[in-house]
Amino acid sequence: MKLLLYIGSRTVSMLLTLLVVSALIFLIINLPPGDYLTNQLAELRATGQEAGVAKAEFLRHEYALDQPLWRQYLIWLGAAPGPHGFNGLLQGQFGWSFEFSAPVSEIVGEALWLTILLNLSTIVFVYVMALTLGVIAAVKARSWIDYTTAFIGYLGLATPNFLLALILFYYGHKYLDLPIGGLMAPEFENEPMSFEKARSILAHLIIPTFVVGTAGAAAMMQRLRASLLDELSRPYVETAIAKGMPPARMLVKYPLRAALNPFVADIGTLLPAMISGSVLVSVVLGLQTIGPALLTALKTQDQFLAAFILVFVAFLTLIGTLVSDVLLAMLDPRIRIGEKRK
Repeated sequence: MKLLLYIGSRTVSMLLTLLVVSALIFLIINLPPGDYLTNQLAELRATGQEAGVAKAEFLRHEYALDQPLWRQYLIWLGAAPGPHGFNGLLQGQFGWSFEFSAPVSEIVGEALWLTILLNLSTIVFVYVMALTLGVIAAVKARSWIDYTTAFIGYLGLATPNFLLALILFYYGHKYLDLPIGGLMAPEFENEPMSFEKARSILAHLIIPTFVVGTAGAAAMMQRLRASLLDELSRPYVETAIAKGMPPARMLVKYPLRAALNPFVADIGTLLPAMISGSVLVSVVLGLQTIGPALLTALKTQDQFLAAFILVFVAFLTLIGTLVSDVLLAMLDPRIRIGEKRK
C-alpha cells in the first residue's frame, strides 16, 4: 500500500516537474532573437518575394507566433485557445515543423519508437557489461583480470562515440558482415511491422548499441567496482565467511546487494545521457532516431519540433528517475517509503 501511495505521489510530482521543464524549454528555445518564420520573412523581403512574405505572415498568425511568448507557450501546451481553439500537447497535437513542412507527429512518429528501442537495448547492454565486469574486477582486485577490465573501461571512456562508430562502420561490415547505416534495411522503411522487419531492426541495432553504450558501461563498471570493494572490506563479510557461508552466496546476498544502490540510481540519468550521446552517432550511422531531427531543429530554430523532442527527453528522464526510486526502495530494506524521519 505504501509503495502504491509513493508511486502515486511521485507521479503527481513528476507531472508538475514536467510542466515546469516544458516552460523552461520553450523559453530557452525562444531566447535567440527571431524564429524560423522571422528569419524567412527577412530573407524574402530582402529578395522582394512578396508572395512568400504573405504566406509566411499567414503562418505566423496560423501558429500564434505573433502572440506574446507566454501565450505562445499556453497555446502550444493546449492550456489556452489558439487560432484553432484548444489544440496543443494536452490534446495530442505536437505542433508544426516549418523546416520539414509537416506536422511534428509525422516527423518524429516512427523515430520516437526507434529511439526508445535503441536506448532500451543500450541500457540492457550497459547494465549487463557493467555488472559482469564490475563484479569480476572487484572480486579479482589487483590481479591481471582487474587490470584488464580497467583498461577496457578507460578505453571505452577515452574513445569518442563518433570515432568508434566510424571504426565499427568499416570493420564490422568487412569482417562480421554486420549491416551498417540506419536501423533497418531500406526496403522496410515506411512499411508495417513484420517478422522480417523486426529481424532487420535487431541486426542493425548491434553496432549502435555497442557504440552508444560503451562509455556508459565503462563508467558504471568503475563505480560498481569501487562500491563493491568498499562493501567487501566491511567486518560483516569476514563474519559471514567465518560462519561457513559459501563466498559466492555471501557475495550475492550481502555486499553486491548493498553495492547496487548507486548502480540502480543511475537509471534516471542514463536515459537522457544515451539520447544526447547518440545524436552524433545517429548522424554518422544514418540512424532514424530523433537525434538528427533535433540537431536540424535547433540549427534552424524550428521551435515546435525542438521543444517537443526536448520535452520527450525530459519525460524519459523523469520516468527513469521514478523507476530507479522504486527499485531502490525494493532493493534496499534501509529505505522506507513514506516513513518520516523521527
